[in-house]
Amino acid sequence: MTPGKKLIFGLFALAMSHAVSAEPQPLDRIAVQVNNGVILESEVQNMLNDVKADAEKQGQSLPSDKALRTQVIERLILTRLQLQTADRIGLHIGDLQLDETINNIAAQQNMSLLQLRAKVEADGESFSHYREQLRQDITLGEIQRIQVQRRIQVSPQEIDHLVKMIQEQGLKNVEFQIGHILIDVPENADTEQLASARQRAEAVIERLKGGADFRTTAIASSSGPKALEGGIWDYMNINEMPTLFAEVVNTAKKGDIIGPIKSGAGFHIIKVLDARGLETKEVKEVFARHILLKPSPILSEERAKAMLEEFLKQIRSGEAKFADLAREYSEDEGSAAKGGELGWSESSAYVPAFKQTLDNMKKGELSEPFRSTFGWHIIELDDTRMTDATQQLNTNRAHQLIFRRKFNEELQAWLDEMRASAYIEVFEPEPIRG
Repeated sequence: MTPGKKLIFGLFALAMSHAVSAEPQPLDRIAVQVNNGVILESEVQNMLNDVKADAEKQGQSLPSDKALRTQVIERLILTRLQLQTADRIGLHIGDLQLDETINNIAAQQNMSLLQLRAKVEADGESFSHYREQLRQDITLGEIQRIQVQRRIQVSPQEIDHLVKMIQEQGLKNVEFQIGHILIDVPENADTEQLASARQRAEAVIERLKGGADFRTTAIASSSGPKALEGGIWDYMNINEMPTLFAEVVNTAKKGDIIGPIKSGAGFHIIKVLDARGLETKEVKEVFARHILLKPSPILSEERAKAMLEEFLKQIRSGEAKFADLAREYSEDEGSAAKGGELGWSESSAYVPAFKQTLDNMKKGELSEPFRSTFGWHIIELDDTRMTDATQQLNTNRAHQLIFRRKFNEELQAWLDEMRASAYIEVFEPEPIRG
């Protein structure tokens, strides 16, 4: 054999030995088909890993991998259906809106953008993934608002009725944090199926009363909308809960386990995890007057500020009155004719710079010149008072509570409708072969 042939033969033999010894590399696969889209196995695994990591951080135990996988797949299906709806109507969250949201998040946490990025990466997540996850979350919020809000109507009669109830309850607005487990039943279930579901519900209650962890039990057993969060609903007033819940929670105490409660969806189990608080009835109002000067090509920023400083000197020396200067010079037409008077109002009604200045003032005090989005101001704080704003607060709150209750109910109905009309096929993972 020639040296050249020996070399070729050797390289071929080496390649064959690598082919024989190399282990098969796992490839991504389709886990679920949702209409014309798919959910990949990698997406399922990523969410499973996230749920397990969160549970580990909180010292929370989890059910079997099979039960957890079922809940994760269901969440991904509903998410994909909503994103498909957003695509169909052309809803897209652009980079400018996303950047503004991220900047607001950083500001709320008293961080710079660089500090927020460092925190995200220190938690083991890439900032690009954080951005895209946030984009998806915003998209989901928007599509839910668009699709569900139009299904909701709140009548004046509903608001009046709820305001009356709040007043009759002595304005006590206790909020409950509840745990919820739903044992679902098939549509048009027969007597045997209903009895079986009730038995499963009663068995779950027995486990809970025996000390079983509620969150773990919910993840393993519940078909409710919060199953993947351990069945935990955030603090809610009874007036914004689904009616079925409100009727039984109203008289419950912390730690009570209630159920099974039958509805069209199945059998519900509720645990009162916590209850909190009463809401204040009084608000602080301020009575202030101001002078506004708006910078322009004719009036510079420096000149506007200097004029206000001169006004302060005249007021403090007694040469002029605040009201007279406001009538002559203020460019806020609404208040100038009244000597700069703004009337009684909460400071939160004003723009941030104006509010912040008012909040730091005492009765009878004059502010130094300051800049807001409208221009340069000086303020005189004439008086403050605590006022009973119960009626308006109750009216506003009643509308919000009714809307939120209906939103939660209609959101679930919309998700159920989408899922029922979608083509969904779940592909079970292939067993690992030895």
